[in-house]
Amino acid sequence: MKQNVGGIDRVLRFGLGIVLLVVGYRNRDRTAGTLAFIAGSDICATAIIKRCPVNALVGLDTSGADR
Repeated sequence: MKQNVGGIDRVLRFGLGIVLLVVGYRNRDRTAGTLAFIAGSDICATAIIKRCPVNALVGLDTSGADR
């Protein structure tokens, strides 16, 4: 799998993911909280594995790797 997430994009994804995880956990008795937790875990996962399927779909590469 080709990595397509890097640099500041990765840091922002991880930060947003943590925020959504916390919001989701604090509101876990509501549907919106559950959805926020799921979205946060997905965003953190894309930051950790440095691969985003949406970026691949639209052809966006923020990793800075030479092609």
